[in-house]
Amino acid sequence: MAKTRDEDLFAESSMSFGEHLEELRTALVRSLLGLIVGFLVGLYFGYDVVDIIKSPLEKSLATYYKDGAVLEYKTFLAKQNEAGLPAPYTLEQVEHLVNEDKLVFTMYQVHPSAVRTTLGLSEADSAAPGQKSAATKPVLQSSSASNTAKSEASTTIVEPLTPLFVWQPVSTLDRASIKGLSAQEAFMIYLKASLMAGVLFASPWIFYQLWIFVAAGLYPTERRFVHIFLPISLLLFLTGAAFCFFIIFQFVLDYLFRFNRELGIAPDPRINEWLGFAIFLPVGFGLSFQLPLVMLFLNRIGVMSVADYLAKWKISVLVIFVVAMILTPADPISMLAMAIPLTGLFFGGILICKWAGPRKNPLER
Repeated sequence: MAKTRDEDLFAESSMSFGEHLEELRTALVRSLLGLIVGFLVGLYFGYDVVDIIKSPLEKSLATYYKDGAVLEYKTFLAKQNEAGLPAPYTLEQVEHLVNEDKLVFTMYQVHPSAVRTTLGLSEADSAAPGQKSAATKPVLQSSSASNTAKSEASTTIVEPLTPLFVWQPVSTLDRASIKGLSAQEAFMIYLKASLMAGVLFASPWIFYQLWIFVAAGLYPTERRFVHIFLPISLLLFLTGAAFCFFIIFQFVLDYLFRFNRELGIAPDPRINEWLGFAIFLPVGFGLSFQLPLVMLFLNRIGVMSVADYLAKWKISVLVIFVVAMILTPADPISMLAMAIPLTGLFFGGILICKWAGPRKNPLER
């Protein structure tokens, strides 16, 4: 007896649990092989990837110390004005040196005689115009004639310490450099960066295997969505990762370093700790940016409708914030930086589902 059209459709799409596991194993093995090939290619670009990964942290450290230099000079200038003493620079000059020339200073309080000795100047040469040198300052004498000799021996002229500003490019500042703790750490960083590059290179192949596994459990009429969703899925992943790396990182780092300044704790970042942060967070953003596509996919196969999404939007937003809290570090800015775009993507996904129109019957060819 010939099979009906509906029976043929279900026969082609039915798979046992064991067959699903076999498809999953095949997809994982192929993805792993693609990742190995991508890792080997990434070894060639490992050094460049390390430089790219370090750049947001180095930029935030430079901003931290440049802002700190301006604030330190403001405090110094206020003290000089309060004491009626001159300052070597105006605030505008310091801001220009810091922001335009990218220089920072280290201020030392030194004795004037040390400066004169270093420069080979006499006290008269080093005296400011209109000021008397230290040699012309009067020496106080004791009022008692019997103690004159003792007073002359013990009387000294105490000169105030002179502020000395040593300027250097912020890029050469040791405090603004990223440090490692062990001899093998640099090599491990190179391998991790190469692996990160390998994931990026192999991501089209990995996403292809993922969607092929998903398509194995769909009806033949629904499998055509895979060819549409695959490039969009890859684009969303790369967009989310780039959004995190080039926009969110700088904002989050500047926010976190602000606490260092307010608490008086100098930052001393370790490259290994930063690399884990720099790898994990962009991947989390890339995966979370799949939300509109997942919503559309569930709508197309009949699991969720536009009315269901609208009816459960409050719960969905709550789930988004919980997921953002799990996928980001323990600070509110990182969580909000992920949750707010995801909330927008959720409502954007509803609009996309509505624009795509009602779902067709999967039994229709």
